[in-house]
Amino acid sequence: MLKFLINRLKDLIPTLIGISLLSFVLIRLVPGDPVMLLLGERGADPAVYKEMQKNLGLDQPMHKQYLTFVGNALQGDLGKSIISKRPVTEEFFDRFPATLELGMSALFFAVLFGIPLGIIAALNRNSFFDYFLMGKALLGYSMPIFWWGLILIIVFSVTLGWTPVSGRVDIMFDIESITGFNLIDTLISKELIEDEGFAPFWSTIKHLILPSIAMGTIPLAVIARMTRSSMLEVLSEDYIRTAKAKGLSRFVIIAVHALRNAMIPIITIIGLMFGSIITGAILTETIFSWPGIGKWLVASINARDYPVIQGGVLFIATMVVSINVIVDVVYAFINPKMR
Repeated sequence: MLKFLINRLKDLIPTLIGISLLSFVLIRLVPGDPVMLLLGERGADPAVYKEMQKNLGLDQPMHKQYLTFVGNALQGDLGKSIISKRPVTEEFFDRFPATLELGMSALFFAVLFGIPLGIIAALNRNSFFDYFLMGKALLGYSMPIFWWGLILIIVFSVTLGWTPVSGRVDIMFDIESITGFNLIDTLISKELIEDEGFAPFWSTIKHLILPSIAMGTIPLAVIARMTRSSMLEVLSEDYIRTAKAKGLSRFVIIAVHALRNAMIPIITIIGLMFGSIITGAILTETIFSWPGIGKWLVASINARDYPVIQGGVLFIATMVVSINVIVDVVYAFINPKMR
């Protein structure tokens, strides 16, 4: 087990180096100069331009800039934003709770509907329900998030008026950031409850619905298909036939014997889906104006804010690969075949 863990951790090093190098190079290939964007009309003065470039460290050769970035990152310093002058780490953790809240809501939506749909499809193999549900799952997996998000806004926000279009909560509510998670802050803030009751909490729920559905549709489809496949494999085992021969009820056979054993690969795919949900937040947050990491990175790309893009991408990559390693280790602990 220790050898397995060491091998997985060794894989992190080249992965993170490759991601940091790609993010460093690709953002510099995008047309636009951050110094010119900062100076505006004053950028016509070469002396001012060179002085600003030197202050930002952009006058150094590319390889020196990269080595400086990596060296500082290893010490926990990802630099300061060119635009806001705040540390990248501080800005990241200011926005991360919003992204995590949305990601957890999307994952909850995916698990809540994905597992039951997969079970129903497995129990009705090769029937109309099976083909219908798996067809819908394939359709959900194929839909681009930006298109699906706009469709949801047009139908439920614009046409029906059931849900808000954007943001985390109505602007009329002033929510004190205690934990950073609005669902929690609206319930533990005594002053807010005394003044507004539970209206801010329900407003937060309404603002979460559409972006959670948009972000959670693809994971839902993956979980449903994995649940179906895993359940079909388990239902064909000898111990299931033995349970039927004992006269156990259909519910007990499915819930206690089949689902428990089928959950191992399902839990693995759920863990991997969480990583993809965090990365998928970029499109979702941009569409729904959700003030999280994704929207922050898009704004930074438009402003050519190199430190934010480099640091933000490295942060997200570290989280995703760490989650993958944790899932692999847990799976290896549960399933000796993996070791």
